Amino acid sequence: MTFDRWPQPETLRAAPDYTIGQLQAAMAEGQILTGQAVHCDAALNLHIRLGALSGIMPRGECVAPFLSGAQREIAVLSCVGRGVCCRVTGQRTAPNGDTELLLSRRLAQEEAMDYIEAHAEPGLVIPAQITHLAPFGAFADIGCGVVALLPLASISTAHIRHPRERFAMGQRIFAVVQEIDRAARRITLSHKENSFSINYETLDIKFPNKIEYAYR
Repeated sequence: MTFDRWPQPETLRAAPDYTIGQLQAAMAEGQILTGQAVHCDAALNLHIRLGALSGIMPRGECVAPFLSGAQREIAVLSCVGRGVCCRVTGQRTAPNGDTELLLSRRLAQEEAMDYIEAHAEPGLVIPAQITHLAPFGAFADIGCGVVALLPLASISTAHIRHPRERFAMGQRIFAVVQEIDRAARRITLSHKENSFSINYETLDIKFPNKIEYAYR
């Protein structure tokens, strides 16, 4: 298991310039890296910049199949221009003669979800980042691109007609785990609990009752 603490939302992970030695060690040890998705080709393969070497992420390795909308083209295209989590699964010689790494975001997401399912429980406060707003609720990255739903009714104690009345795309939030459906591999969150307070500068949280924080 690579994770020893709650995985960070994908866009909050820095994308460093890895050395060849670091990349070789990551491949040998199964480490999860963060690379910059710079291009999506006609076959919907992602091309990733990792520092000393570049990599290619085949279409089937871009999104874990348990995630909603994983088969849609937009699930891959939306990765371009930002950091993505990945594991190095091998290497090959590219058409130009350079060494090219073979990458999988699917494996990183499955491992993140394994950790989340093993450690999450209703009432746990977790970090997240808003990725999509829809009339019925908001979606948030809760670690390595694993997405959870905040239903509209669970966003605010006040009546709102759309999530944009409370959230913006890319906004960092803390939310409470409301429900875990392990069979479907889905997490539902709530943001309406107003009985805990968070200092976003220091990550200091005052806990009521049995609410706990994922990093503590």
